[in-house]
Amino acid sequence: MGENKLIKAYDDLMGHLYEALDDTLHTVADALEIAKEKTSALGGHTQEEINKIADYVMRDVEHVATAPSQQEDNNSLSEWLKFDINLIENFALDAFMDIADKTKVKLAALEMEAKLYHPYKSGEVAGPGTFVCDACGKQIAFKSTSIMPACPECKGDSFSRV
Repeated sequence: MGENKLIKAYDDLMGHLYEALDDTLHTVADALEIAKEKTSALGGHTQEEINKIADYVMRDVEHVATAPSQQEDNNSLSEWLKFDINLIENFALDAFMDIADKTKVKLAALEMEAKLYHPYKSGEVAGPGTFVCDACGKQIAFKSTSIMPACPECKGDSFSRV
């Protein structure tokens, strides 16, 4: 695939993703599948190429969505981009930022849901990682799969992964 074809496919896919995410019923994953199908329907790209472009789009979106204190103001955007935002050409910045914003909201909702519905409880098995007591905030860390203890600080029995 030539460079221009790759660039056009990226922009096309991002446009379709923006449209699909406008329907709040779609998860980011569902919206991405719809965007890939619509980009594929335009023709000229193999499924492998479209999958690769979709990976590029989501990489960029996730970087912006997870950037600390990323607001839609020109200063923080310019800082993230490392150049003046006014220098951007032929790029649907508003669509891109909207996708990143919706992705951030959906990621936050997913994280909240995981904490609410899937807390780590004392006595359960957990993979390696750092956990924080939901009651007092004490952190405990495991370098290998372990049984969750009661909190050493307050004897709490519910933890979230950090």
